[in-house]
Amino acid sequence: MLVKGYSAASVRDVVAEAGAPQGSFTNHFASKEAFSIAVLDAYFDHVMALVGQALDDRSISPRERLERYLDIIIEQLDRDGLKRGCLIGDFSAEATQLNETIRLRLETIFLEWRARFSACIAEGQAQGQIATAFTPDDLADFLLSSWEGAILRMKVERRPDALERFKKIAFATIFMEPK
Repeated sequence: MLVKGYSAASVRDVVAEAGAPQGSFTNHFASKEAFSIAVLDAYFDHVMALVGQALDDRSISPRERLERYLDIIIEQLDRDGLKRGCLIGDFSAEATQLNETIRLRLETIFLEWRARFSACIAEGQAQGQIATAFTPDDLADFLLSSWEGAILRMKVERRPDALERFKKIAFATIFMEPK
């Protein structure tokens, strides 16, 4: 699904890739929708581990932790040849028009994801490292939405320029240290 997308990845493709009989799929998943939710949940667990790797590092400032997260993702995307993006973003662009259950799960994922960034931003604001013109939730939403857009652009261009540009501009303006 990360390679082909939600619509193009059929159950037949999934079992062929896994080297499993098609009956095994139906023994474990009631539908493609149920499988897709399980895939999203596993992917989100991976993403949250990366979030934790960056945001839980108390040896650096909250602002530096936010930058570190972006660096971790840039490194991972680069290792994948800048061809694959974020499954959460891909499903958001494609599957939400096709499946309400997936849309609702994605909405919950974004809220959980935002909460981790919002807490880090709030800490940075309390320490005077991040401007307080916007709420931590608004800044976290901006960060996630803009970052997902930069990832889509990276996939089109097959270069990290959009990611680096977003990081440079965001930390020179939105997440700049107050004067």
